[in-house]
Amino acid sequence: MYRNLVGAVLLSGLSLTTLPTTVAQTKAPAAKHTFTLGDEAFLLDGKPFQMISGELHYPRIPREAWRARMKMAKAMGLNTIGTYVFWNVHEPQPGQYSFTGNNDITAFVKMAQEEGLWVIVRPSPYVCAEWEFGGYPYWLQKDKDLKVRSMDPKYLAAYGRYLKEVAKQLAPLQINHGGPVLMVQVENEYGFYSDDKNYLALNRKMFQDAGFDGLLYTCDPGEKVKEGHLEGLLPAVNGWDDPRKVKQLVRTYHGGKGPFYIAEWYPAWFDWWGTPHHTVPAEKYTPRLDSVLAAGISINMYMFHGGTTRGFMNGANYKGGDTKFEPQISSYDYDAPLDEAGNATPKFMAFRQVIEKHLPAGTKLPAVPAAKPSTRIPSITLTQTTSLASILPKAVVSAKPQTFEDLNQDYGFVLYRTTLAGGRKGVLQLKDLRDYAVVMVNGQRVAVLDRRKDESQTELTLPKGTVTLDILVENLGRLNFGPYLTQNRKGITEQVTFAGTEVTNWQHFRLPFDDISKIKASTAKVAAGSNAPVVRRGSFTLDKPADTYFDMSTWGKGVVWINGHNLGRYWEVGPQQTLYVPAEWLKKGQNEVAVLELLKPEQDKLAGLEKPILSVVKADGEARRTN
Repeated sequence: MYRNLVGAVLLSGLSLTTLPTTVAQTKAPAAKHTFTLGDEAFLLDGKPFQMISGELHYPRIPREAWRARMKMAKAMGLNTIGTYVFWNVHEPQPGQYSFTGNNDITAFVKMAQEEGLWVIVRPSPYVCAEWEFGGYPYWLQKDKDLKVRSMDPKYLAAYGRYLKEVAKQLAPLQINHGGPVLMVQVENEYGFYSDDKNYLALNRKMFQDAGFDGLLYTCDPGEKVKEGHLEGLLPAVNGWDDPRKVKQLVRTYHGGKGPFYIAEWYPAWFDWWGTPHHTVPAEKYTPRLDSVLAAGISINMYMFHGGTTRGFMNGANYKGGDTKFEPQISSYDYDAPLDEAGNATPKFMAFRQVIEKHLPAGTKLPAVPAAKPSTRIPSITLTQTTSLASILPKAVVSAKPQTFEDLNQDYGFVLYRTTLAGGRKGVLQLKDLRDYAVVMVNGQRVAVLDRRKDESQTELTLPKGTVTLDILVENLGRLNFGPYLTQNRKGITEQVTFAGTEVTNWQHFRLPFDDISKIKASTAKVAAGSNAPVVRRGSFTLDKPADTYFDMSTWGKGVVWINGHNLGRYWEVGPQQTLYVPAEWLKKGQNEVAVLELLKPEQDKLAGLEKPILSVVKADGEARRTN
């Protein structure tokens, strides 16, 4: 990304009764509405309407907390919410669709309507969003020749099948069918990627054929609207908030007319491993928000609430050349108006005051809900230990190392094993490593290799005899942005050499860690001097569930689960030093914790915190993507 009631009537004189609800109402009317493009403003039932929207993503929030986040949106003054739709969570394997649980996009949109909010949906198969492979399912990479975001027939066939399934969920919820969906986005910041108007036109037709018969629009950063806009659709603008420039740009590509929509307005930015936490103070953006609303421009804050990219769903950036590989952290706090736990920040209160200024006289916002209670769990000892070597599944054998995609594995880890003649010294080289490797000789860690640092080789001295070489490779997140989306295969993607000779005859052990309950616990002690990866388990009891945080600052690198839910990754390089544990995933009584630790197997103490720990970078100007 280049990166409720209220404000609906800003500068418009729109009657409150035409909104999804009034402040006192609790349900949206079932009647159908119209939503059209006027010369200067959006028209809701024929009257000017200003969207004041905020982005929040259903997979990044526990389903049990969706409604609470929506109530917070209303309390800040939003009348609309926006969300991407994520292909890889809805079609994890070809033809296997998931629209239940946290993936129930239909329930999410209907809930927004119940809370009196309009919705913008963004079901482009590419979302960016700091999300694994930009939302594309991993299995598209199994075909080395397939090119996403192109006229490639294989890509279009897969995309078309998926889009029809999404339309079954969302097309009936468009405003012209009685639902809350005002507009639907076609593609996503395509101007950053290419300028093929035939491809964009085909996208529009595919959306229409699937059943999206309401308003469609494109969105691109201001300087890329020319490349990414399709004539006949409204060009939304990302990243710009100078009212004069926004209006001039939209008029240039929309027949001299509006309406005007900033589809991504950034109150801050995201984080990646090994860099400080990004923050931008509210006072830097409140004047800009004020000027945008005063100019009658509709807006969507990216993000209003970031939440958490749990599991292995974070993306990564890489621009080529001398730039570094930048995998993103699990927290998607984003320094947004709502923090990762869903509580109001000073930025929330500052933005609320700006929005309130523009409301019709006498209109009052709902009270801001109180902060959620949080607790600090006592330090616990994780007494059960399982070595990674003891849980290896049946091996897949081949002469050359296979990628995750070759192995039909989406995320997590793969352990590569072979044997070498010992009594030698030489350089072990992995070409091309993606992304992080723990190198072990006879079960002992001898090196780590990190793609972020362009590390691909290490010198080894092998003991005498036959030596077992293990290379545990972690997928740190497929690229979600830039020109390398078609180069996203994971694992050891080419070859391994030792002392200048190619190493062959590999066993591959797939470790997706998609169900931690499959990992059997043990009370065996870690062997003295062992430094190999382990899974540690423990438990704690609660009288009453409340939000909490796990303090991972003394651990090395790994993943944490609570009651079977994958909370995300931790890494001593920072900036993320804690993992948010939502109350919705805790229970009264005993709670089970599991930790996969790669670097410090001796660590067995897990402490709790009431607040997160993040390193902070000084605000140094604009929050914007660099190319």
